[in-house]
Amino acid sequence: MKNKIFITATVGLCIIMISGCSKKTTAGKSAKKTADLVYVNWEEGVDYTHLAAAVLEEKLGYTVNLTAADVAPAYVSIAQGDKDAFMEAWLPTTHKSYLEKYGDRITELGTLYTDTALGLVVPSYMYNAGVQSISDLLKPDVQKKLNSKITGIDAGAGVMLTTENDAMPAYGLDKAGYKLVASSGPAMMASLKQAIANKEYIVVTGWQPHSMFGYFDLKFLKQDKQKIWDSENIYIYGRKNIRNDKPELAQFLSTMKLTNDELSSLMVALKESDKDTLAAAYDWMHDHEEVVSAWLPKQ
Repeated sequence: MKNKIFITATVGLCIIMISGCSKKTTAGKSAKKTADLVYVNWEEGVDYTHLAAAVLEEKLGYTVNLTAADVAPAYVSIAQGDKDAFMEAWLPTTHKSYLEKYGDRITELGTLYTDTALGLVVPSYMYNAGVQSISDLLKPDVQKKLNSKITGIDAGAGVMLTTENDAMPAYGLDKAGYKLVASSGPAMMASLKQAIANKEYIVVTGWQPHSMFGYFDLKFLKQDKQKIWDSENIYIYGRKNIRNDKPELAQFLSTMKLTNDELSSLMVALKESDKDTLAAAYDWMHDHEEVVSAWLPKQ
């Protein structure tokens, strides 16, 4: 989630309507049930929110309305009761200010993903060769193989700013001559793919959950001196009264959970699919019935 630390708000919300009538459901008598979910347009959030829509439609007979928004209007939408749930609250640090502002008007439903990670990432063959910490980048042979370069993403992304402003000075990488090279998410992935194919040394700015961990065997470098990045969890938050007037939906959102392997699999599958996001999410759901069945309210 590359911009999770530095969030800007959009003026409006982009609403995507998903008609439950277009899919066969196993709960025909509940066809009028609705779920209004808001999510941030980050890869992981887009993918698992569409998976939630697929499960709600097919398994529980809901008509699902999805809204893409930046973080600030997303919190406002559930605090005002306009939407049922926000699907991507990063806590305890990243979204702390929003929880302080709106906490008394929203309710925590559940933890969807645990132990997010952010930092500098290398292929496992580098890690196994002894490049296991940020300080190891200062070894002369390692720096030479890396050409004193850290491959980054968009210049304004949170992980780029913390790498350049905090990590590099704290670990002496800037004084050693390292340069953080900005590019883009896709360009970084292309560089990573090429380096791994040739077993070359490369270090990139990375975060988890991300599809890169589904494609490649990667390791985060240990923060062996100063801790720059902390682990967080991704929560689902709902409007204040959702447990009272939509108890089934609240229960489903409370039990929806994904492991790193499951989310990586989902992200790769949706990225590789030539179908639209919802259709691809349906395919993944059908291939992983044992995962989604655990989220369904017990009859």
